[in-house]
Amino acid sequence: MFLVDDLLFAPFKGINWIFRKVHELAEEELSGEADRIRESLTELYMQLETGQISEQEFDQQESILLDRLDALDEDDAMIGDE
Repeated sequence: MFLVDDLLFAPFKGINWIFRKVHELAEEELSGEADRIRESLTELYMQLETGQISEQEFDQQESILLDRLDALDEDDAMIGDE
């Protein structure tokens, strides 16, 4: 009986496995992008502190990076955390 059940449900288990892998890869990609944005923000703060960029340039670039980070957080919430 268990062999028949395994044969009948094998396609569903395979599809479920594929969806889980796609979900994991999407979460990893979002996490990696968020880390890159945080690194960019750190670099931006350092440029401001050393006088390489003006306060106005800093504000513009910071706003763009924070908007991207917020968008990633929203995407992450849509994907869901397990």
